[in-house]
Amino acid sequence: MAGEYLRGYTLPWEALSGISDLILRLGETLGNDYVCLDEGVWAHKSAKISPTAYIGAPAIIGEGSEIRHCAYIRGSAVVGKDCVIGNSCEVKNSIIFDGAQIPHFNYVGDSIIGYKAHLGAGAITSNIKSDKSPIVVKGADENYVTGLIKMGAMIGDYAEIGCNSVLNPGTVIGRRTSVYPLSNVRGIIEADSIYKGEGSIARKIPAKKD
Repeated sequence: MAGEYLRGYTLPWEALSGISDLILRLGETLGNDYVCLDEGVWAHKSAKISPTAYIGAPAIIGEGSEIRHCAYIRGSAVVGKDCVIGNSCEVKNSIIFDGAQIPHFNYVGDSIIGYKAHLGAGAITSNIKSDKSPIVVKGADENYVTGLIKMGAMIGDYAEIGCNSVLNPGTVIGRRTSVYPLSNVRGIIEADSIYKGEGSIARKIPAKKD
């Protein structure tokens, strides 16, 4: 749903400030397959939403997605198709791509979660520094001054984040990258990597083709 919107930006975190406006624009165009649960909150008719879940405006819940027991969607959240927002998870000001799973005790704030990415139980995106200073995305060769006080993580398609990991403010995880459980991650982790710990990052071996 957010594809056209995101294509208007060069760096993904630039899109965070406009998510609320995006949802309100999209909501008026969703058609008869969606129902308006409350002012500014739309859900596809096929979505499964627990009666104990909270969904604050503005928000869109996509086709076939599941919002489980005591999930807390605070608002400004685009949840795509076939996603899972699970037990006691909190989501705010984020775009969740189709097929992503945030299933157990996770916090996702001011973040973008890629296609079929998966967060293990207890993994969180920390979105604000302790001194409240602007967040800098730190790469191997270049640093990016975002100007944002709040920014969580940009997580690529098919990424796997291990249980109880912390993605520090301004973390970028590349496509298909795996993060070991209990990791404390910051900066840019390249695609197709295995993050075992700071200073211990391996490259994935491509699968052999028959």
